[in-house]
Amino acid sequence: MTIDRRAMLAGAAGMAATSLLPGVARAAAPDDRKWVIVNALGGLADPNIQDAADPFSPRVLAEAHASGVTAINCTLGYVAGPAEPFEKSVADVAEMDMLLRRYPRDLVKILSAADIRRAKAEKKIGIIYGFQNGAMMGKDAGRVDIFANMGVRIFQLTYNPANQLGDGSMAPGNRGLTPFGREVIERLNAQKMIVDLSHSGEKTCLEAARASKAPISINHTGCRAVTDLPRNKTDAELRLVAEKGGFVGIYFMPFLNISGHARAEDVVAHIDHAVNICGEDHVGIGTDGTVGQIDDLQAYEAVLAKEIAERRAAGISAAGERPDTYPFVVDLRGPDQFRKLIGLLSARGYSSGRIEKIMGLNFLRHAEGVWGG
Repeated sequence: MTIDRRAMLAGAAGMAATSLLPGVARAAAPDDRKWVIVNALGGLADPNIQDAADPFSPRVLAEAHASGVTAINCTLGYVAGPAEPFEKSVADVAEMDMLLRRYPRDLVKILSAADIRRAKAEKKIGIIYGFQNGAMMGKDAGRVDIFANMGVRIFQLTYNPANQLGDGSMAPGNRGLTPFGREVIERLNAQKMIVDLSHSGEKTCLEAARASKAPISINHTGCRAVTDLPRNKTDAELRLVAEKGGFVGIYFMPFLNISGHARAEDVVAHIDHAVNICGEDHVGIGTDGTVGQIDDLQAYEAVLAKEIAERRAAGISAAGERPDTYPFVVDLRGPDQFRKLIGLLSARGYSSGRIEKIMGLNFLRHAEGVWGG
């Protein structure tokens, strides 16, 4: 199964931390136990085990439950590489279905917003099927129907390079949405699938937001006005998505700081900016990682260096990612990452209601608007 290795392996890393960040202990953090927490782009995996046949080990499931996450948009399908995109994507979805049947007490497939609420009520972790590259469409927009019927609910148009739908954030031409991309969006709207503009070039994002009849999302990004890197979105993109009723998820990635060494304060700064541009009803989190702990950081660094080299060789890396930068926020990781962020936002003066929106209710509202209840 091709769950995006960067989201599930590199971004999966986190070491458990039991102490709160400076200033957080003095803040009265809201009680999040009853909250819906949605990671709009993440994964489930053990970063200490490479190429595990079954990614959902007892440890992985225990850490996910401990994190308090309600639902995760997990990347399936083709992202890059030599595999035939359509065949690989079908196989990935089928394999995830098999894995969810294996763990019915812990995991549930999310097909509707009501399923997210049910996952919370039943103390399960909801798995949302999402794609991060539209290459599996080939030249046939009708394939959207196939994947909708298989339960895919989020469709990201491009990865970093260009594809037949439009330009990614690292494509030099910034050519925008192609005619075929418009056709695919129309089909996605008809199937009530979320159109995700993460990784897209600016012109592609703006044109897609205007072309879509339903609100669109940028599930994992940062703010270009705060950190000027291509993977972050401009104020024009953020504002248009919000004006169209959509959703913006802030990630926990090196692109949040120009040095590549992002910290929790950077996450808060990007959330602050997104809220100022989009309003508090349109901002959430999409960490681009999971909540697993790393047992041997040096061993992980060696794996990461190899991963970055492979991404560069394949032409899919983004400006700001290097072997010396972790694909996670150094002091906001592990199973406590969501509670830490809640504490930081509370210390920043955010109300409990605003924080609850950011942690999950805004995504839930977006899902209800596109998928239905």
